[in-house]
Amino acid sequence: MNEDEKFLEVALEEAQKGYAEGGIPIGSVLVHKGKIIGRGHNKRVQDGSVVLHGEMDALENAGRQPASVYKECTIYTTLSPCPMCSGTILLYGIPKVVVGENRTFMGEEALLRSRGVEVTVADHPDCHALMQKFIAEKPELWNEDIGEE
Repeated sequence: MNEDEKFLEVALEEAQKGYAEGGIPIGSVLVHKGKIIGRGHNKRVQDGSVVLHGEMDALENAGRQPASVYKECTIYTTLSPCPMCSGTILLYGIPKVVVGENRTFMGEEALLRSRGVEVTVADHPDCHALMQKFIAEKPELWNEDIGEE
């Protein structure tokens, strides 16, 4: 298992934790020089938050970091990052994003790439299966999270 696969598995663990809590199963980890400095999962349901997507929770849990740290990080996320999370990735200058899957939802990968961010899509079958299970069970919650209804 290479480093990207290892950290994507941790992001998937976070997504599974969110699912078990009754939330939206999207997980993320922020890695600096091979070490996890922040991990999190979507907590919109659990915390009644409008902004705590998986990536945002991982960044929040990493705490304030100097710009030099962000510029050496990779963020792993089980689902393609939405406009809010992509904007935050750009704001902090995170140079690499590893996406678990983008078949369920295609986020702002083109924008990230256009701004020089390296985006790798793993097409991880377990990330996709978890999202499909969740959407089948709670379509209204999924639609709320992505702003469809």
